[in-house]
Amino acid sequence: MTTKASGRELRPNRKGWFRPYIAGTWQLYAMMLIPIIYIICFKYKPMLGIVMAFKKYTPFGGRSMWEMDWVGFQWFQEAFNDSLFWKSLANTLILNLGDLILGFPFPIFLAIFLNELRSNKIRKATQLSLYLPNFLSWVIIAGITSQIFATSGLINNVVRALGGEAVPFLNQTGWWRFVYWFMGIWQSAGYSLIIYLAALMSNDPSLSEAAYIDGATRMQRIWHVTVPQIMPTISTLLIMQVGKVVSISFDRPFMMRNALVTDAAQVISTFVYDKGLKGGRFDYAAAVGLFQSVVGIILILIANKASKKMGQEGII
Repeated sequence: MTTKASGRELRPNRKGWFRPYIAGTWQLYAMMLIPIIYIICFKYKPMLGIVMAFKKYTPFGGRSMWEMDWVGFQWFQEAFNDSLFWKSLANTLILNLGDLILGFPFPIFLAIFLNELRSNKIRKATQLSLYLPNFLSWVIIAGITSQIFATSGLINNVVRALGGEAVPFLNQTGWWRFVYWFMGIWQSAGYSLIIYLAALMSNDPSLSEAAYIDGATRMQRIWHVTVPQIMPTISTLLIMQVGKVVSISFDRPFMMRNALVTDAAQVISTFVYDKGLKGGRFDYAAAVGLFQSVVGIILILIANKASKKMGQEGII
């Protein structure tokens, strides 16, 4: 492997190559300083706050976090002995597994469908309409959900006009979860769609043409030619999604929940907010958050190992 710097060809194993190499590429390393400093200051330095999960922390009293008393695994034991914690964890798993099973394949099917379309106008219009919800906050989406699925909402007004009875979309646990998953797919499918379409753009069209000449149908070409070529992208996104199974965003369940479905809508993030942050128990909230992070890392490693076992590259 050779590197060109200052008009000369340099070999890594050649003596004295480092100084002229830096002289020719120092601008690139200088540009790297900005993101490196950002990552250190805003990503790695905040990790020092993890020790809060093992201390009796209070923001009052005039003492720094490092001067406060160690309590070991007391907050973890308290969380594991709390039935509400396990209920919140179960709800988190149910909602995230539903997103994984229902929401993950949807943009893949959609990307393949759009890739097979011959009309560029229809393809671009579909992409735009599906990507726009990604820019909406969950505050707005929760308002749209209420207008459509509430007892006095659009769908139930149509049902009543047809002589039927109102469906309790937002008042019963099963229906509420369906609405939660449906709105999640609607909001996030466009973003994943862009990734899969970009992967499809890099596919080798000659393979599909060769399969067509050999007599393969369109479905056979999709299944045996198109899908295997984007499988690395699918496996990478799947691994990242599996790592998020025990962690869940705060704004989505918080904005979509109501008093009638609290048993289903109480998840880890809202549990931390209700019991940890609102009660001023930042140490307890840090312990629960650390538990989520550790389990998430373990799941990513397991999913990555399974991906390699199935012949994919994985992410590590």
